[in-house]
Amino acid sequence: MTDSGTPPMPTMPTAVVSRRQLQLVLLLDCSGSMAGEKIASLNYAIRSALSELRAAAEENPEIDVRLSALKFSTGAEWHIDTPTPIDDLQWVDLAAGGETAMGQALDMTVDFFNSGKFSGRQLPPIVLLVTDGYATDDFDASFASFMQHEAAKCAMRIAIAIGDSADEDALRTFVDTEKTGIAPLCARSAPDLVKHIKWATTAPVKATSSPTNAPSSVEGLAQDTNRLLADDSEIVW
Repeated sequence: MTDSGTPPMPTMPTAVVSRRQLQLVLLLDCSGSMAGEKIASLNYAIRSALSELRAAAEENPEIDVRLSALKFSTGAEWHIDTPTPIDDLQWVDLAAGGETAMGQALDMTVDFFNSGKFSGRQLPPIVLLVTDGYATDDFDASFASFMQHEAAKCAMRIAIAIGDSADEDALRTFVDTEKTGIAPLCARSAPDLVKHIKWATTAPVKATSSPTNAPSSVEGLAQDTNRLLADDSEIVW
């Protein structure tokens, strides 16, 4: 009883709402043609993007953003194989050398989707492919297999070409430009790459967490890629 003689209100358990996980998967070219300034710029761009990615995640606290990274050269190998919360992430620099096993990278991404490493409620993943060349394995067959997986079908797929020697047709296929209107971005210099990596890691997070999700978010990203492609940039690579 309270002092007024009124029975106390029963204590209700606090409701716990599980946050939805958003997987950000980076597929990064570490082939020999990336050696030197390109791989150094890629490492710098990713480190620079992390602070903005953390800010984007903080602005959307209902979403648990997690990052994984796969590197591909003569073969493919996970650089960060456990989906890691953005606040806990420490980037270890990549090194370059070897060929361009882009197809194997897609195969391993399918294995990753099947690995059971994701738990709880999941948003459609974001998959970012960054490369400066042509696949030295069977990209077409691997992409066809990749697109059989439900997570790949619903994923927001973004591509960045480093320099003018990348396989633009493969990148347009990867992002499905004809259907989504999202074009592969081209980084022709280190500042370009920093700008594009920052956009590609933060803009989809913001779009995915928008209450008006699918069609409008894709249209907004398509407009952004067209704007970024129209920007003048110094051609270095």
